[in-house]
Amino acid sequence: MERLTIQDIIKKIEAEETFNAVSSDYSFTLKISQYTHYVCGAIHDGHQFRKELWDNCLHTEYERWYEEDPETKNMIASHPIVIAGMDSRFEYDLNRAPEVAIYDDAWGKQLWKTPLSIEEKNKSLAKHDAFYKVVQALINKIESKFGVCIVYDMHSYNWKRWNREVPTWNLGTANVDNNRFINAIKSWSSSLSELQLPNGIKSTSKINDTFQGNGYFLKFISKNFNNTLVLATEIAKVYCDEYNYIMFPEVVAAVELQLRQKLVNHANAFYENHK
Repeated sequence: MERLTIQDIIKKIEAEETFNAVSSDYSFTLKISQYTHYVCGAIHDGHQFRKELWDNCLHTEYERWYEEDPETKNMIASHPIVIAGMDSRFEYDLNRAPEVAIYDDAWGKQLWKTPLSIEEKNKSLAKHDAFYKVVQALINKIESKFGVCIVYDMHSYNWKRWNREVPTWNLGTANVDNNRFINAIKSWSSSLSELQLPNGIKSTSKINDTFQGNGYFLKFISKNFNNTLVLATEIAKVYCDEYNYIMFPEVVAAVELQLRQKLVNHANAFYENHK
């Protein structure tokens, strides 16, 4: 892995070079081992939190971890194009528009002891802006090369906070072209329901059940690219104990292993149907 400026990352994409890099400010990673018609993203995977913000933050490290999406990058790590956030959504949320990307409160609790300064906010928003410049360049390259693109936008959610039965997997599709892409949406949901998970964990999948796919990552790509489908794919946190801060690596490994083939099969079928 190499450390690259945003400008160098974009130049490499435009020149269709392969690389594995971390941004020069250490805010996100991008691996491109091959230019393919699909992209994997894990924008809430990050847990980094700027040290200068620590003393001003009212949320504990555990509270931040609880609302992040740990291990979502590892679930898609084997695929040829993977972009993932390194910073916590509590500093700035890549899945929100810039004007609302910095929280004042989070999940019903005030976040900062004293309001952030303009300088502090701008430092975070510069990283948000840089990330989306790279996303713009990346999807533009894929669409121009293949005609179409499909993005697997991986997230996780805290299933134990719901007071009803919820699916292991949820696809949020409220902001994509359902008429055009309905077959791809349904087939991805069906494929996820077939995963075999250890420890007796069942794999169920629904569409727009717990979340509807209202994230900025999906909206940004969908607005700027006419031939790209973003599938906001949420896994319930069955791969950890969300209350006791314990990871279940065997569950993460099982998901990653099966997505190696399932995701590729789905992406290839999408390409054949929409190229």
